[in-house]
Amino acid sequence: MKILKRKIKGGRKPTGEIALVPESLDDLWHLKHVIESGDLVYSLTYRRIDAATDKVRPDKIEKKPIRLGMRVENVEFHKFSRRLRIKGIIEEGLDTELGSYHTFNIEPGVQLSIMKDWKEHQLKRLREAEKVVDSPDVIIATIEDGEAVAGIVRQYGVDELFSVRYGSGKGDGGSNKTVFFEDVLKHLKNSIQTLDPEAIIIAGPGFIKDDFLSFVKAKDREFATRARIVPTSSIGVSGFIEVLKRGAVEQLRKEERLTREVALMDQLMAEISKDEGGKAVYGTEEVMKALEYGAIESLMVCDEKLMAFEVAEEGGKGPKGEGEGREAIERLLERVERERGRIVVFSTEFEPGKRLKGLGGVAALLRFPI
Repeated sequence: MKILKRKIKGGRKPTGEIALVPESLDDLWHLKHVIESGDLVYSLTYRRIDAATDKVRPDKIEKKPIRLGMRVENVEFHKFSRRLRIKGIIEEGLDTELGSYHTFNIEPGVQLSIMKDWKEHQLKRLREAEKVVDSPDVIIATIEDGEAVAGIVRQYGVDELFSVRYGSGKGDGGSNKTVFFEDVLKHLKNSIQTLDPEAIIIAGPGFIKDDFLSFVKAKDREFATRARIVPTSSIGVSGFIEVLKRGAVEQLRKEERLTREVALMDQLMAEISKDEGGKAVYGTEEVMKALEYGAIESLMVCDEKLMAFEVAEEGGKGPKGEGEGREAIERLLERVERERGRIVVFSTEFEPGKRLKGLGGVAALLRFPI
């Protein structure tokens, strides 16, 4: 994320403008959780110019760039089309109808400015995104006998790139295994040409992963120098999680968001499973109770929970439990920060965030049991 300008007035509720340029799909995902209903967003767009003509056949429709200011109503993250769609009502702009609806299609490289009342966790998210601009991509290829699933590590989770499935190859002299390896290698090379990752992790149970790496070394030595082996007991999503738990991705890239989420979730579940005296709570009511004791060390919130509060209408009814509504969650975040607690927002695109969502969307690791 490239931050071009910060013009924010301090105080209990910072307000002002931040101009920035998202540089990756991860940056678009961060903006999905920063831009909310009611914000004023400026960006360059192309609008059709209607001109009078006496020709029977109209000329080719001309469009010109116009900078619009739009009051946001809805934000959608489309990871497959690599864009953020921001919908709202035009409030500022030349040669355009004010009050009409419009949609910004924000892609990596498109500049925009956001004017709003900023929350500290939103500013923190942008600071973190700015720091990891040079973080390299890592592909994880999980493989076992006759089946392979590969994905690329993002800040919001692991996007599956492809899956390949063949017969086991037993009793055919190994020919089917060779064809399988060739197909997997072909898919990996295609992914590398598109994504240009820093490294490739080859993971899986048994010796198939080692056999595949040996095959790769014989076919493409340069490719093999970018690969490393990580043993896992499974492939696919479970295999991705095992790789993250082992810290292999953490060693390859500066950004360790997913690794941290997996470790925190394991720590949370370990504390919850204790018969008594565990230093963890989950659910809005229990977390608010822990806050009153000043016991929260790490607050864990899933992004969907946070967004549900942020888009709630003023006076609307929030989730059941103590401290309902948008203002309550803002007070919770502000107080945890004042008491030097850590706030970690989990992505529900990935398994740890889904598990947290199943626990009510909010949990906390404590300084002491209550």
